Amino acid sequence: MKELLKKEFKLTAGTVTYIFIVFGLMAFIPGYPILVSAFFVCLGLQITFQFAREYNDVLYTVLLPVNKGDAVKARYLFCVCIQMMSFLLTACVSALRMSVLRDVKVYAENVMLSANFTFLGFVLFIYMLFNVIFIGGFYKTAYYYGKNFVIFAVVSMLTVGIAETIHHIPGLKFLNATSGSELLPQLGIFACGIILYIVGTLISMNKSIKRFEKLDL
Repeated sequence: MKELLKKEFKLTAGTVTYIFIVFGLMAFIPGYPILVSAFFVCLGLQITFQFAREYNDVLYTVLLPVNKGDAVKARYLFCVCIQMMSFLLTACVSALRMSVLRDVKVYAENVMLSANFTFLGFVLFIYMLFNVIFIGGFYKTAYYYGKNFVIFAVVSMLTVGIAETIHHIPGLKFLNATSGSELLPQLGIFACGIILYIVGTLISMNKSIKRFEKLDL
């Protein structure tokens, strides 16, 4: 497994995928739907899948003396690592906006979703959608990915729209708070994001392993 993961990072991954990690810094942008940053990170991962298909990486990998299931696990772990690298950047930026930069005018008067626990919970939710819809869909054939990414793109953009709308609803303004006691209920959303990400990714990975092991490549 360790060697397969090394292969993913050193051989399979597209350079653009690593560049897209820094899109987590988009959380610094005021007056912008910063949740889109999660979509761009997933777009970078999709490019790796595209490169891998063109290089016939799936067939190359299964010809190695490795278990087919481990090949799927390595790809999932690679994607999780990239997502967590970008998430760490996003979390650091969010911490700055909620503390040092909290009273800066462009952030204090921001009408869009703020960088807070609600935002971080939705970021993890979009990552989960990618792992379930795109990666899980890819391993139905281990070749086609276009339709799966379109579905993911539509669902993720709908999620961004919902996240940017709900905090404007009377009674739900606390979802956009960056300080005070209003952060406490946001922690529930963040916790849900963590749970959904972990559970959704694990379920998707296990289903993908079963599908891939049945494929005749």
